Amino acid sequence: MKKTLTLILVTLFSYSFVFSQNNSTKKADRLYDRLQFVKAAEEYLKLSDSELNSEYVITRLANCYYNLFETSEAEKWFKKIVNKNPDAELIYKYSQMLKANGKYKESNLWMNKFSEMKPYDSRAVSFKNTPNYIDKIINKGKRFNIQNLKINSEFSDFGATIYKNKLYFVSSRNEKATSRNYGWNDEPFLDIFSSTINDKGSHLPADLFDELNSKFHEGVVSFTPDGNTAYFTRESYYEDEYQKDSLNNTKYSQLYIYKATKLKDSWDTFESLEINDINFSNKNPMVSPDGKHLYFSSNMPGGFGLYDLYKAEIKDDGSLGKAENLGQKINTEGQEAFPFVTSENMLYFSSDGHLGLGGLDVFYSKNVDDKWSNSKNVGIPVNSGADDFAFMIKEEDGYVSSNRTGGVGKDDIYALKKIRPLCDLLLETVVLDSKTNSPIETALTSVSDGEGTINNSKTTNEKGLVEFMIECENDIKFVVSKEGYESKILDIKLLDIDPPLLKVMLDPIEELIVEEKVELSPIYFEFDKFNITNEGAFELDKLIAIMQKYPEMKIRVEAHTDNRGPSSYNLKLSENRAKSTAQYVISKGIDENRISGVGKGENEPVIECSGSCSNEDHRTNRRSEFIIL
Repeated sequence: MKKTLTLILVTLFSYSFVFSQNNSTKKADRLYDRLQFVKAAEEYLKLSDSELNSEYVITRLANCYYNLFETSEAEKWFKKIVNKNPDAELIYKYSQMLKANGKYKESNLWMNKFSEMKPYDSRAVSFKNTPNYIDKIINKGKRFNIQNLKINSEFSDFGATIYKNKLYFVSSRNEKATSRNYGWNDEPFLDIFSSTINDKGSHLPADLFDELNSKFHEGVVSFTPDGNTAYFTRESYYEDEYQKDSLNNTKYSQLYIYKATKLKDSWDTFESLEINDINFSNKNPMVSPDGKHLYFSSNMPGGFGLYDLYKAEIKDDGSLGKAENLGQKINTEGQEAFPFVTSENMLYFSSDGHLGLGGLDVFYSKNVDDKWSNSKNVGIPVNSGADDFAFMIKEEDGYVSSNRTGGVGKDDIYALKKIRPLCDLLLETVVLDSKTNSPIETALTSVSDGEGTINNSKTTNEKGLVEFMIECENDIKFVVSKEGYESKILDIKLLDIDPPLLKVMLDPIEELIVEEKVELSPIYFEFDKFNITNEGAFELDKLIAIMQKYPEMKIRVEAHTDNRGPSSYNLKLSENRAKSTAQYVISKGIDENRISGVGKGENEPVIECSGSCSNEDHRTNRRSEFIIL
């Protein structure tokens, strides 16, 4: 049901038909174009086998079930079309449905195809940077207990908001006893309800919030700290504003954010906000805890995707300042919605563009010095393979809405109890010259996970300082480089840093030249292989920097193996390793006449293994050394 407040809403004032693929699909097309997806799917399924197998009908059926989030049916029909119609967005939707149905490996195969087709799409970039993200989300561990609320109905209930001792939410339950249903999902229109929370923490039966409801859709509500102003979503029909499609005899509304003002004990004044416009929708308002900003979702021009998150200042006179896009750390080419901000400047929101488990997932980002950190997935059980959205938290208790299996209705509200905090650490780092102890400006620093996937990169300021927001429990690799200095890779356990200030000393590259050798960390190889590893490439880049600074320098690479395997085989293997090492350096622009390689086989071990050696001892013996000629 949350998707009913995602796209443009449609109301019909006649039953004239629209132009369609052909006469046989005319009725289904008319319903589809009016966003009546339940009935449209029924009509497409009635078509003859030949028409039902057409590319056009299959695509429309797949999109019907996608919009209704009937994942099994959506997967079934997308599977029939993705090879016939290799449209990138169809492939993306198919991968999402596979993921929602727990078919992670197959989903990743199609995400790879999507990434090839749209390599610069932020969704593709995120996937390529973290292809094993599913395991990371699942392995975060459980941070909340979750329980279905007893106030849920057989219809859609979502968007919980707390003010004082009342829970406010949105529902399509038909308390008005009207026969008017919304065509998208064939449910009654949405209204705002409230439920009193008693002293025992139980939710009493819900009542209509009559003063804010109309005959049109209403969406989630948010209150100012004093409780005298409420912001909520409503269709623009309330203002008699809509766009006409005379060809189809249809009128299209947008979603507007309204402000209601309380006078004594009743809601007296209702205003459409100045940010509203008949050409786009604004929805999901959320007032910041200090009452100074309004956060919301919008598809206004100039955004990054389908719907972006924005904030606007609430001025002293109650008017709004200019809407400010929250940027690409938050927004993607997909849709971002349902913002919630805490007093600690933590933003929670839902997105189908960031890496998640399927459908909408809940993410969070911390604002530090007016900059948002990279968005992170909250993890399970808040998130599932279904749509998970409208997250809010107050101290240890919160709520999330979801259409996951096992619920009472189409969308349900779930109570959350925090059992382990979402922990982010501000890691401050200073980079200094090891000889002079002076700060190094514009050093490139990057944070990567334990597998080497870079999550963020920044340069140091004039004081040699840089800051990163990192999840507390993660172990990271911290990489620092600067021209003229030896680069460093540090393996860091964040929980061991107290206070979280990291001091990195870089050695000038002259310090690496000792007598007749260039002293690097060993270039290790995997057993029985001669390809250059990521760690090896990092060390070889230091050698390249030295050879660039000293253009007359010539190097001989001496490669060694351990003593496992026949001596003749090990000699050949070491020759291949020497050749691979030299070729890597040449590929970076060093003249081939300045570097040569020789294989030493197992003849010059660092550790003698006449008896038994550990795997680590053998790894130490598999190395390359660099002799200055």
